Amino acid sequence: MKSIKLVAIVLGVCVCLSSCKTWDGMSKTGQGAIIGTGGGAALGTIIGAIAGNTGIGAAIGGAVGAATGAVIGNRMDKVKKQAEAQLPNATVETVKDTNGLDAVKVTFNSGILFATNKAELSQTSKDELNSLVNIMKQNSDVSVDVQGYTDSTGNDAINNPLSVNRAQSVANYLTQNGVAYKQMKNVNGYGSSNPVASNDTPEGRQKNRRVEIYMYASQEMIDAANNAKAQ
Repeated sequence: MKSIKLVAIVLGVCVCLSSCKTWDGMSKTGQGAIIGTGGGAALGTIIGAIAGNTGIGAAIGGAVGAATGAVIGNRMDKVKKQAEAQLPNATVETVKDTNGLDAVKVTFNSGILFATNKAELSQTSKDELNSLVNIMKQNSDVSVDVQGYTDSTGNDAINNPLSVNRAQSVANYLTQNGVAYKQMKNVNGYGSSNPVASNDTPEGRQKNRRVEIYMYASQEMIDAANNAKAQ
């Protein structure tokens, strides 16, 4: 049984390496196809969850100096303050991206965005996301990742595609309402992996059912910060 699972994972990795793409550099038609179908994306994100690959942002070449980090930190602090002011029903935090730079994490309890076991956005959730759209449009040099999660009830056959589809619904709404496609870098679902609270209580399960949105420094912002410190 273990060998069968291993083969399945290896085959899945091969499929993803040969066919999966990120949003960056894709045509709108290609991105729409990914958003419209959860199967292929689910495979890639399930494997990502197994590997624990939930890092934010792509690693850039070379180390980022303290001066550049400070410039980006100041900028992301402004983004965080915007999010705190405009998203009262979300949790807003400062986290670190793959490069050790400040990033902003916005967490929506999935109950705010979705009905139970559904991936369609309600009108209330659209109202919430409209504020996020405005923030991202005002900060067009910020890159964005969207991650979906569930609690541990049910099974992976339900939870994994549900988390993918919910993340995709959020990403799709953002781009349909004016967020630039180039800003959207990764849209993933991780099922019940990486819980933030105990699944043994209703309160804990509610916290685990969530969509996390990360705003972090794009290469454009990093280059601008490097130029600023050089002047």
